[in-house]
Amino acid sequence: MIRAAAARMAGHVRRTPLLHAPLLDRIAGRRILVKAECLQRTGSFKARGGWSAISALPPEARARGVLAFSSGNHAQGVAHAAAAHGAPCVVLMPSDAPAVKVANTRAYGAEVVLYDRDTEDRDAIGATLRDARGLTLVKPYDDPQVIAGQGTVGLELAEQAVKAGVAEAPVYVCCGGGGLASGVALALETLAPGLQVRTAEPLGFDDMARSLASGRRQRNPAASGSVCDAILTPTPGELTFPILSRLAGPGAVVSDDQALRAMALAFTHLRIVLEPGGAVALAAALFGAGLPDTVIAVATGGNVDPATFATALERFA
Repeated sequence: MIRAAAARMAGHVRRTPLLHAPLLDRIAGRRILVKAECLQRTGSFKARGGWSAISALPPEARARGVLAFSSGNHAQGVAHAAAAHGAPCVVLMPSDAPAVKVANTRAYGAEVVLYDRDTEDRDAIGATLRDARGLTLVKPYDDPQVIAGQGTVGLELAEQAVKAGVAEAPVYVCCGGGGLASGVALALETLAPGLQVRTAEPLGFDDMARSLASGRRQRNPAASGSVCDAILTPTPGELTFPILSRLAGPGAVVSDDQALRAMALAFTHLRIVLEPGGAVALAAALFGAGLPDTVIAVATGGNVDPATFATALERFA
């Protein structure tokens, strides 16, 4: 399914580079390789899953339109793919989503509906919209086609690791519901079994790490409260958690300050722009204890508000 998704998205998504900076290695005390999905179309890996899911829909479903729930990156990925396929698109976004993500989603042609994530029921609002308009819901992570699309990151990474001379290493992946992490883990399972996915999450929103440790899905106590807005999900996905339980190592947890510092270091040494939620995997690779000599991190997104990016640079550059 991952290779079929890759075939459908050929020419429509970018093959992102695996970056390396010796000065970053010196700071970490280990070799750090960074898969720069922040350079993907729409600014994040979500372009892959969005294209995979919408390109797999029957023509009649695309004609009726699609619905997505997202704080921004999935929104943009689905909106971009929908526009390219001529499909109407409605995106339900939290009112505290970064302004740049809301603006970009509208710029791709989507109708944006805002809601308060602390007081309103996103699923109920979405169900009303879906039923009234006959829309197909494209889930952000609990969708086989979305997982397959995100898994194409793993296909590329397996080839790039061979060229970099890396046969064994942890692969830190920023994790919300687990769509990217599970897709990458499935791709690496057969192509590069020495590369093991390790999820990375913000402190206080580490539901996947706690779930992997306990063996059952855990919930986060709050819906908001971290700068890492892109990966604040209530609980691991029903489809993604079993995959990661089987294939992933223990999850890592980083502070907001570590995520911001990783953003500053990525800009200084790799010249890439990351958002906080897209930097947690790099933060885990940089600041984690007891890690091997080589670590891979997937930098998942760069859709950051200018003020947040300026804060990271002012504090840590």
